Amino acid sequence: MQHMSVIRSLVSKEGDHERATAFVKTGYRPDPTTKYPALGAIIAQQRPVKGLEIPQYVSLGGGNWPGRGGYFGDQYDAFRIYNPGNNIQNMRASVDDKRQKKRLDSLAVVSQAFSQGRQLQVNRSLHENTVERALKMMSSKQLSAFEIDEEPQAIKRKYGDSRFGRGCLVARRLVEVGVRSIEVTLDGFDSHTNNFETQTKRAAVLDPAFAALIQELKERDLLDSTIVLCIGEFGRSPQIKPLDGRDHWPTGFPAVIGGGGIQAGRIIGKTDPTGEKTDPENPLGVPDLYATILHQLNIDPEKELITPIGRPLALCDGSPIKELIEA
Repeated sequence: MQHMSVIRSLVSKEGDHERATAFVKTGYRPDPTTKYPALGAIIAQQRPVKGLEIPQYVSLGGGNWPGRGGYFGDQYDAFRIYNPGNNIQNMRASVDDKRQKKRLDSLAVVSQAFSQGRQLQVNRSLHENTVERALKMMSSKQLSAFEIDEEPQAIKRKYGDSRFGRGCLVARRLVEVGVRSIEVTLDGFDSHTNNFETQTKRAAVLDPAFAALIQELKERDLLDSTIVLCIGEFGRSPQIKPLDGRDHWPTGFPAVIGGGGIQAGRIIGKTDPTGEKTDPENPLGVPDLYATILHQLNIDPEKELITPIGRPLALCDGSPIKELIEA
């Protein structure tokens, strides 16, 4: 794809699904002493969009571990839509305005009574903040960005009638209204058996939706201001196992990235096509990839923030990849 670049040599020390997912969400290996924010949360926290009445960080589709706010706080967790394009009915009031106001007045009475003598606990729960944000979103015209009913059938067919395809279409609509960070998840790649059929079926869902997203962002003059990244938590082993399976492979796996001033058409790194050499050429860490993204968004990856326990931590423990940012 002419607008994108490919990294073939990402490396990780995490080969377990949950730990590896946490690593590629945050750029930091899981640590029981620290809850690291996801890259999407960092971007939303550092570059919030003024006037946005829907969440700054949205997670669309399946997956067990959507991005979290980490030490930024739960208010920076990704707002999750499990079945994008089909289920925003819970974001609309189910009663008329008069009854809705009566319900909110009753809620205010209960909340005020509960808060007496418990203000610290109430503040920690983010209850008032959550209710306020929810009500603002429910009455916002921007909420229609989650809806695809009015999209032409030809556009819907481009993306594909799948949860991931609809997610990519909703993602484009969210970019248009200014949502800062969006993740769309496609699972089902864990092919320990029947690898070839599994990957073929997944690619048939991924490829048209991803291509349509890039094409539409380009056509709408949004690609230059939007970084698009396609990445998994690790790759698959080069050896074919019994039952035509391939195992987890965190040593030398790919990512596709483009937009936002990222250099296009670059092929970075290389793995051994015979599978005999485990280490790739020009190995790159996930933190380096994320430092590149933050750099392109005018966020200093080395910027240190103080965690709630007083520990200074850099936003990212990597360095920008020169091949992706230098002409």
